[in-house]
Amino acid sequence: MRLVSWRELERRRADLITAAWWKEERGRRVFIDFNQNAPHKTIFGAWSVRARPGAQVSTPFAWDGLDAIVPDALTIATVPSRVARDGDPWAVMSEAPQSLEPLLELHERDAAAGLVDAPWPPQYPKMPGEPSRVQPSRARRPTDEIRQSG
Repeated sequence: MRLVSWRELERRRADLITAAWWKEERGRRVFIDFNQNAPHKTIFGAWSVRARPGAQVSTPFAWDGLDAIVPDALTIATVPSRVARDGDPWAVMSEAPQSLEPLLELHERDAAAGLVDAPWPPQYPKMPGEPSRVQPSRARRPTDEIRQSG
Protein backbone atom coordinates (compact mmCIF):
# COMPACT_ATOMS: atom_id res chain seq x y z
CA MET A 1 0.00 0.00 0.00
CA ARG A 2 1.27 3.47 -0.85
CA LEU A 3 0.07 6.21 1.44
CA VAL A 4 -1.95 8.70 -0.54
CA SER A 5 -1.54 12.00 1.29
CA TRP A 6 -1.38 13.75 -2.11
CA ARG A 7 -5.15 13.28 -2.35
CA GLU A 8 -5.68 15.27 0.81
CA LEU A 9 -3.46 18.05 -0.54
CA GLU A 10 -5.63 18.16 -3.67
CA ARG A 11 -8.84 18.18 -1.60
CA ARG A 12 -7.69 21.05 0.58
CA ARG A 13 -6.18 23.25 -2.15
CA ALA A 14 -7.52 22.07 -5.52
CA ASP A 15 -6.99 25.60 -6.81
CA LEU A 16 -3.24 25.33 -6.19
CA ILE A 17 -2.26 21.64 -6.06
CA THR A 18 -2.84 18.69 -8.36
CA ALA A 19 -1.59 15.17 -8.86
CA ALA A 20 -2.78 15.19 -12.48
CA TRP A 21 -0.03 13.39 -14.37
CA TRP A 22 -0.70 15.01 -17.74
CA LYS A 23 0.30 18.67 -18.19
CA GLU A 24 -2.87 19.38 -20.18
CA GLU A 25 -4.93 18.58 -17.06
CA ARG A 26 -2.86 20.64 -14.60
CA GLY A 27 -3.14 24.18 -15.83
CA ARG A 28 -0.97 26.39 -13.62
CA ARG A 29 -1.34 24.25 -10.49
CA VAL A 30 1.64 22.73 -8.67
CA PHE A 31 2.17 19.06 -9.56
CA ILE A 32 2.61 16.67 -6.63
CA ASP A 33 4.60 13.81 -8.14
CA PHE A 34 3.39 10.85 -6.09
CA ASN A 35 5.61 8.52 -8.11
CA GLN A 36 8.68 9.90 -6.35
CA ASN A 37 7.67 7.43 -3.62
CA ALA A 38 7.49 4.50 -6.04
CA PRO A 39 9.59 1.43 -5.19
CA HIS A 40 12.03 1.99 -8.07
CA LYS A 41 12.98 5.52 -7.02
CA THR A 42 16.15 6.39 -5.18
CA ILE A 43 15.55 9.13 -2.66
CA PHE A 44 18.27 11.29 -1.19
CA GLY A 45 18.09 11.59 2.56
CA ALA A 46 18.88 14.75 4.42
CA TRP A 47 22.59 15.52 4.53
CA SER A 48 23.34 13.24 1.56
CA VAL A 49 26.06 14.42 -0.80
CA ARG A 50 25.00 14.35 -4.44
CA ALA A 51 27.24 12.69 -6.98
CA ARG A 52 27.77 15.72 -9.20
CA PRO A 53 30.37 18.44 -9.67
CA GLY A 54 30.33 20.71 -6.64
CA ALA A 55 29.25 17.95 -4.24
CA GLN A 56 25.99 19.65 -3.29
CA VAL A 57 24.34 18.40 -0.10
CA SER A 58 20.66 17.64 0.40
CA THR A 59 20.16 20.22 3.14
CA PRO A 60 17.07 20.78 5.28
CA PHE A 61 16.11 24.36 6.04
CA ALA A 62 13.28 26.25 7.73
CA TRP A 63 10.48 27.73 5.59
CA ASP A 64 11.40 31.24 6.60
CA GLY A 65 14.84 30.70 5.05
CA LEU A 66 13.53 29.58 1.66
CA ASP A 67 14.10 32.89 -0.12
CA ALA A 68 17.78 32.90 0.89
CA ILE A 69 18.56 29.35 -0.28
CA VAL A 70 20.92 28.94 -3.23
CA PRO A 71 20.96 25.15 -3.79
CA ASP A 72 24.28 25.05 -5.64
CA ALA A 73 25.94 26.86 -2.72
CA LEU A 74 25.00 24.09 -0.28
CA THR A 75 28.06 21.89 -0.72
CA ILE A 76 30.15 19.46 1.28
CA ALA A 77 32.51 22.39 1.91
CA THR A 78 29.89 24.94 3.05
CA VAL A 79 27.18 22.96 4.88
CA PRO A 80 29.21 22.02 8.00
CA SER A 81 29.83 25.68 8.87
CA ARG A 82 26.18 26.51 8.14
CA VAL A 83 25.01 23.81 10.57
CA ALA A 84 27.56 24.93 13.17
CA ARG A 85 26.29 28.49 12.85
CA ASP A 86 22.50 27.89 12.51
CA GLY A 87 22.00 24.39 13.94
CA ASP A 88 20.12 21.47 12.43
CA PRO A 89 16.58 22.55 11.47
CA TRP A 90 15.41 18.95 11.90
CA ALA A 91 16.82 18.53 15.41
CA VAL A 92 13.45 19.37 17.00
CA MET A 93 11.46 16.79 14.99
CA SER A 94 11.88 14.04 17.57
CA GLU A 95 10.48 16.32 20.29
CA ALA A 96 6.93 16.03 18.90
CA PRO A 97 6.55 12.71 17.05
CA GLN A 98 3.37 12.33 15.05
CA SER A 99 1.24 9.29 14.35
CA LEU A 100 0.57 7.87 10.90
CA GLU A 101 -2.92 6.84 12.04
CA PRO A 102 -4.68 9.94 10.61
CA LEU A 103 -3.03 9.33 7.24
CA LEU A 104 -3.98 5.65 7.32
CA GLU A 105 -7.57 6.67 8.12
CA LEU A 106 -7.61 8.98 5.08
CA HIS A 107 -6.40 6.08 2.94
CA GLU A 108 -9.10 3.76 4.30
CA ARG A 109 -11.77 6.44 3.68
CA ASP A 110 -10.59 6.90 0.08
CA ALA A 111 -10.50 3.14 -0.52
CA ALA A 112 -14.02 2.75 0.93
CA ALA A 113 -15.21 5.53 -1.39
CA GLY A 114 -13.89 3.58 -4.38
CA LEU A 115 -10.87 5.77 -5.09
CA VAL A 116 -8.19 3.66 -6.70
CA ASP A 117 -4.45 3.87 -6.20
CA ALA A 118 -2.51 6.42 -8.21
CA PRO A 119 -1.24 5.34 -11.63
CA TRP A 120 2.06 3.52 -11.40
CA PRO A 121 5.07 4.43 -13.54
CA PRO A 122 5.05 2.93 -17.06
CA GLN A 123 7.75 0.34 -16.32
CA TYR A 124 5.41 -1.40 -13.84
CA PRO A 125 2.73 -3.86 -14.95
CA LYS A 126 -0.78 -2.40 -15.07
CA MET A 127 -2.38 -2.91 -11.67
CA PRO A 128 -6.01 -4.05 -11.14
CA GLY A 129 -8.33 -1.05 -10.97
CA GLU A 130 -5.57 1.39 -11.92
CA PRO A 131 -6.67 4.43 -13.94
CA SER A 132 -5.64 4.81 -17.55
CA ARG A 133 -2.04 5.71 -18.32
CA VAL A 134 -2.96 7.29 -21.66
CA GLN A 135 -2.64 11.04 -22.17
CA PRO A 136 -6.24 12.35 -22.19
CA SER A 137 -5.93 14.08 -25.56
CA ARG A 138 -4.72 10.81 -27.09
CA ALA A 139 -7.19 8.49 -25.40
CA ARG A 140 -9.56 6.65 -27.68
CA ARG A 141 -13.16 7.66 -27.35
CA PRO A 142 -16.06 5.43 -28.44
CA THR A 143 -16.49 7.58 -31.58
CA ASP A 144 -12.83 6.91 -32.53
CA GLU A 145 -13.50 3.17 -32.62
CA ILE A 146 -16.59 3.66 -34.80
CA ARG A 147 -14.64 5.82 -37.27
CA GLN A 148 -11.86 3.26 -37.53
CA SER A 149 -14.18 0.32 -38.05
CA GLY A 150 -16.27 2.08 -40.74
